[in-house]
This record gives sequence, C-alpha cells and structure tokens, in this order.
Amino acid sequence: MNKNSRSESYAAAGVDITAGYRAVELMKQHIARTMTSGVCSDVGGFGGLFELDTEGMKRPVLVSGTDGVGTKLKLAFLMDKHDTVGIDCVAMCVNDVICCGAKPLFFLDYIACGKNVPERIADIVKGVAEGCVQAGAALIGGETAEMPGFYPINEYDLAGYCTGIVDKAKIIDNKTMRAGDVIIALPSSGVHSNGFSLVRKVFDVEKADLTSPVEELGGRSLGEALLAPTKIYVKPVLSLFDKIHIKGISHITGGGFYENIPRSIPEGLMAKIKRSSVRVLPIFDLIAKKGMISDRDMFNTFNMGVGMSIIVPREEASDAVELLRNAGEDAYVIGEIVESSGDEKIEIC
Repeated sequence: MNKNSRSESYAAAGVDITAGYRAVELMKQHIARTMTSGVCSDVGGFGGLFELDTEGMKRPVLVSGTDGVGTKLKLAFLMDKHDTVGIDCVAMCVNDVICCGAKPLFFLDYIACGKNVPERIADIVKGVAEGCVQAGAALIGGETAEMPGFYPINEYDLAGYCTGIVDKAKIIDNKTMRAGDVIIALPSSGVHSNGFSLVRKVFDVEKADLTSPVEELGGRSLGEALLAPTKIYVKPVLSLFDKIHIKGISHITGGGFYENIPRSIPEGLMAKIKRSSVRVLPIFDLIAKKGMISDRDMFNTFNMGVGMSIIVPREEASDAVELLRNAGEDAYVIGEIVESSGDEKIEIC
C-alpha cells in the first residue's frame, strides 16, 4: 500500500484513493488462487502479462469474450451478498469462449462503484477468483473505478473479459453437422445471469420476501434460488475434446433456447427438442406461474434448466454423456438435428 498517496481534495469529491489500495491488499489472497504457469506479472501493474504455451499447436488462435452480470446485481444489493456474482461474471465469458473449442487462459475484471468499500470489493473479487479457479484461468488484472454521482453509494457494476486459445484445426466447425446428430443438455444451476429484468418484474423483488423458505423451491429462499451462481462448464466440456467429435456447442443465455441453440446450427438443418425431455428446474415453473408467462416465452427468455447444449454424432452420444457424467455433469439427451426446409431453426414439441 502506498502510504504517501492521499488527496484531500479528491476525497472531498467522493473518491478515496486509499480505499482502492486497501481493496487491492484484501483481494491479493483471492487472486493468488488463480495463478497458472503462464502468468508473468504481479497484481498492481499497468497491464497483465501472460506467456503463451503453444507447444503441440500448429496454428494457435486466440479467442476472446466479454460480458457482465446484468441486473442480477440488483439481487446482490438487496441481499447484501457479493461473493458469488464474480462467478457469474467469469462464467458468462468462459462459457462463451469454450463454444469455439478454446481453453480459457486468463481473465480481467472491471468493477465500477459509487463508493469503494474495500471489504465489498474484495468479496466481489473473491467470487471472480473462484470462477477463474473453476475455469482453470488466471486472474491477471482488473480495474476498480470509484464513480460518485454516477452510481449510487451502495451499488456497482461488474464486467469481465476472457482470452482462450485453440489450435485452428480444432476450432469447432458446424459444417460437419448432419441430420440425425444428437443434442445433449448440460443442466444449469438456475436462472444463471439472464432474464433478470423479467424476473425482477415478476417477483417485484424490491418488495418481495427473499429470505424465507419457499416450498416450491425445495425449502430454499427465493433470494437464494435467484442468486445461485452461473455454472461454469469449461472443465467438463474440455474432457470431451480429442475424444468426441463435437459438431456444435451453445451457451444458453439471453434469448433462451430459441435464440442460442440455432447459433450453432448451419443452414438447411434445425434442432428438434423434445419438450418432455427437458428437466425444467422449479424456479422456472414458479416464474411461469407467478408471471403467467407462456411456455414459448419462457423458452425464449430463460435457460429452463439447460445451461449448455452440445451436438455430437448419434454413434458417439452415449460415450459423450458418460464422459460428461464422469466429469461431474448430469448430462442427458434432449433432441436431435433434423433437416429444415425453411427459415425455422428450432422446434420444441
């Protein structure tokens, strides 16, 4: 900590430089958990350095992704719980990167707040670090911006950026997809980090009871169910590479099934999802009931219990499911790829 750096004038304007130094000191223990062999820099520099290991790769390609947590943060503010939203932030980035076949290497975060409370910032970064550990990525840098007058004192925004690497020959190519290929589901942990504007409206969360047990949620509180961190699928999906011919991967985020699964499917084909096969989580049944939302809108907004889908050849589907289950994912089949004669890319029936 730089004890000589102190601006009384800046502090009078609402920015406490020393709080920033204190936050960095508190977060160092969490960042240390994420260090991998490629990290070449310490916390506090102007840039994060990472040495690429491209051994065994003929044409290494870098893959990048960036995202935030969205209005799910409003739940964190209401519950004064800040140590899991960082997992969401990492998940939204690394789960996208893995869809290309890339292994995440490193991550950077950006926190903008109305007032820098070092302990709260450290809690946020604790979650980011946990997400990085789950993804096998190093947290090599970040930024905390104290912005009084722009954000309320007790609120903040959180975003992140991830870079991964893949050999060009191993980039997932949906041109090999054929009718008859199988769609495998990887279960979600809940709402993840999308659709929260609708969730907040349905439950009127500013006035709702977020802490009492809810029977429909198996005794969990509404707040606990909604704040459950986004699942990170990196390690289970990596377990398939070089063993299974993966033809497409979709990270099911905003827009649900209808928006995301078609993104991995080429022209002339479509996904046929068996509605009765989808293991819909209780939180989605409660949202649909409380908000009187149609099934079509639910599947076009939320992940409905499926956080990621993977398309593989039919003859490799059983092996893929077994490998995923051995990696800790309760994977199961939800549909298949069929020919499409029009613009329709997905059917749920």
